[in-house]
Parts: sequence; C-alpha cells; structure tokens
Amino acid sequence: MSVAKKEYKRITVKTLVDMKANGEKISMLTAYDYTMAKIVDGAGVDVILVGDSASNVMAGHETTLPITLDQMIYHASSVVRAIYRALIVVDLPFGSYQSDPKEALRSAIRIMKESGAHSVKLEGGKEIKESIKRILNAGIPVMGHLGLTPQSIYKFGTYTVRAKEEEEAECLIEDAKFLERVGCFAIVLEKIPAALAKQVAESVSIPIIGIGAGPDVDGQVLVLHDMLGMTHEFNPRFLRRYLHLYEEMTSAISQYVDDVKTKDFPNESEQY
Repeated sequence: MSVAKKEYKRITVKTLVDMKANGEKISMLTAYDYTMAKIVDGAGVDVILVGDSASNVMAGHETTLPITLDQMIYHASSVVRAIYRALIVVDLPFGSYQSDPKEALRSAIRIMKESGAHSVKLEGGKEIKESIKRILNAGIPVMGHLGLTPQSIYKFGTYTVRAKEEEEAECLIEDAKFLERVGCFAIVLEKIPAALAKQVAESVSIPIIGIGAGPDVDGQVLVLHDMLGMTHEFNPRFLRRYLHLYEEMTSAISQYVDDVKTKDFPNESEQY
C-alpha cells in the first residue's frame, strides 16, 4: 500500500521525524559541489549529505581518512549555495571529533558558521558520547552513523558486512537507542543485515537511513557518483546504478577529441 506523499517546501530535522511517523520514506544522496547539488535538490531529494566520501570520489584517496575539516567546509559551502529545499548534513572528518569533545564542538561550529549547513554527522556510538553531547548542547543537530563506519576501516580491516554476530548486533541496537536518547535526529546504518536494520528502525522513534541495510528502514542513501554510474570499479550488492555515465561521458569526450582533431568542431554555425 502506497503512502500519500506530503509536499514539503523545506526539509528540516523535524520534517524527517514527521516523515517516519507518517510512513513516508526519506531519500538521501551525497553531493560535493554546486552544480551537482543544484540538480539533486531540484530533483526532490530530501537530504543531501556532504560526505567525507568526497575523499574517495572527488580527491581519489583510497579511504575517507585524508580529507580535512577545511576541505569539508569548502565542499559544504558549495552545496549550500545551490540548495532551496533539501536538508544538508555534513560529515565531521576523521580526527576532528573522536578524542576531544571541545575539538568536536569547535569543528562542528566551524562547519555550521563557515558553510551554512544545517547539521553534522558523526560515526560511532557510546564511545564518542561526550563529543555528541557537547555538539548537541550547542544547539547543532547531529545525525549518527553505525554499522560499517568507514573512518574506522583500519580497525575493521575490511569493508565487509558488520553486526552479523549476536554480540555486535546487540551492541549496535544499544548504540542506536543511546543516540536517540541523547538527542540525535536520525541515524545512518551502513552495511548490516537487513533483519537487524529492521529491528533497529522499529526500536527507535528517530529515522533510520540505510545504505546496504535492506528495505525496512525509514530511508535510503547512496553516493551520487555511484548511483549515476560515474564510478565503475565499485560494485557492492546494495548499489543500484540508475545511469551508466562512465561509458556515456567517455564516449562523448572521445567524440569531442575526434571532432577537434578532424576540424569538425567548431563548424560554421559555432563561430562568430
């Protein structure tokens, strides 16, 4: 049974909670620059994540760890200038919040003041509780992130599915309830069993956004470059490619090169 879609002129953290309560799924995509963000916002996406995945898809790093706070602010500022409707969430990068709650607050304040974003996202649960509390106490909305947490890749050693064992699954549920209790407005669950993700979504009142977490959560998020097929090496089970832009863009650029070489471009109608 489909749920009637309410029209929202502007998405806020309260909107997302209302959407969960009304049974309306939440759409979320990444964006890192003005042009792409304008397209994403115009297409009606509810939440835009300025993800530290920019480290991979924009800068070519193997992991998300190298991207800096200044670089995240640059990307977030570009996105903010394009947006009229979507809620903007910005990842706090690795090293900007884990060890020192005061530094976490300074990092979050810089993102909010210098980029104009609406909220921040942190990876982890109870182990970073002081950082989360300090940011929330300053009035900055926080989205949590549990399951596979890419900033901890060297701890895990692999990007495999998380929380398959009972002990880790129970810990994840406890962390989700903790994040709700301290005041996070939503949680991303990455690459965990679908049955566990459903259990988490049903156990908390805040929205659960999945990536590789099955259909029974409150919304979905993908990396824009992956779902558009601009990247082609990355092929996890959870990724649906809605376009195949790698092939189309390569073909178009090759055609341009040929047209320049053969003097077909510019033709008479393309000159002054």
